[in-house]
Amino acid sequence: MNPVESELVVDMGEELAEFRASMRDWIGGSAPRGLADLVDWYDGATILAGSNRNVHADALASPEYAAWERALVDEGLIYPHWPVAAGGKGWTEVQTAIFAQECERVGVPRVKRGFSADLVGTALLSHGTAEQQAFFLPRIVAGTDRYCQGFSEPNHGSDLAGVTTRGVVDGDEIVVTGQKVWTSAYEPANMIFVLCRTDPAAPRRDALSFVLLPFGPDNNIEVRGIRQMTGAIEFAEDFLDGARAPLFNVIGGLGNGWAVAMSTLATERGADLLGSYLGYARELRALIDHAHETGAVDDPLLRQRLARAYVDVQIMRAQAAIALSNAASGQPSDTLGFVSKLQWSEYGLRLGQLAVDVAGVDGIIRPDVQAPGAPAFVGDYRTDRWQDLLLSGRGATIFSGSNEIQRNIIAEQVLQLPREPRGIKPVENQAQQVSS
Repeated sequence: MNPVESELVVDMGEELAEFRASMRDWIGGSAPRGLADLVDWYDGATILAGSNRNVHADALASPEYAAWERALVDEGLIYPHWPVAAGGKGWTEVQTAIFAQECERVGVPRVKRGFSADLVGTALLSHGTAEQQAFFLPRIVAGTDRYCQGFSEPNHGSDLAGVTTRGVVDGDEIVVTGQKVWTSAYEPANMIFVLCRTDPAAPRRDALSFVLLPFGPDNNIEVRGIRQMTGAIEFAEDFLDGARAPLFNVIGGLGNGWAVAMSTLATERGADLLGSYLGYARELRALIDHAHETGAVDDPLLRQRLARAYVDVQIMRAQAAIALSNAASGQPSDTLGFVSKLQWSEYGLRLGQLAVDVAGVDGIIRPDVQAPGAPAFVGDYRTDRWQDLLLSGRGATIFSGSNEIQRNIIAEQVLQLPREPRGIKPVENQAQQVSS
């Protein structure tokens, strides 16, 4: 079986077929020689193991990658679906997806800005003023501003309406004080987007504002890394002690932060269906190859689980094809986005356990850093690729909105089912009260 079939079969018409051919020609003439050979840019749908992180870091620092990044920025191809004035090309979702497929076909990376574009860019395009868009969006495309996320707090994760971080207006500035946690993408960041409470007297959702803050000690923000069970330190907790930003950096206006945050979370939870499919498909192919190397493929139970994984990846492939077809015909894919998050996250959880079982005894033994040719690992905590997949996959059903919350959203907003009654005591408690 071949779990990697990156070119989705979607009838897009002659015009888009010609567009695909033009993109194929442009990539072939613009990608630096050797870029695709530096690393498998599409390998790893989850957090990379320590050794792979180092390999990818070296590739990102290469002159080939820098030249490719410059070419994409100059051509407006970092986020081509953005308006031309924002550094994009005004493409449709289908055109953007075709470009992504053509990059993957020849093994060159899509250069992305992560939270900066996916969340902050979305907020600016949906809620920002023309002046804010003109100032912030080109800086995101160029990589001048790199954002990390400041939503969750120690006592408020999924309950964003309950955040206690305060924002106080001081002249033409806003001063923010509080604590954030589970801040992703913090290491390269020089900016953070923060949800804070600016009107203590208002109802919970009407009291919030969405603020873009300079990130770091120069703005009274102390950052402490959090070590994960994979050994990596990819999240942080942040202590804001009077961090300042101009009121110009409040997106959507004071008191409108809830609406802005919801638009960004819709983007995050929907995820990129094509990107999820491509990443997991390559990961599964690597696991199947490993199963052949170890002989695990001869185990009928493991072979059955590998077949189930193949089916799951093909479901993701079908979802991506449906999303592209809907976009081509102007149809929304909102419901598909909700459901797909359940699909890829629960698949990632199963895949991690399957990977370690395929590895056998090696799956429970740490890699030997003294072995000849052994790669360097992050810090003093060592995991191999499959162990890392097991550990990091545990978070897939939690981040971007826990799957329990996701199922509530599907039930209440998509299926229009009544909300679960709040405040009803469990049956056993009622029985105890009656007997007493």
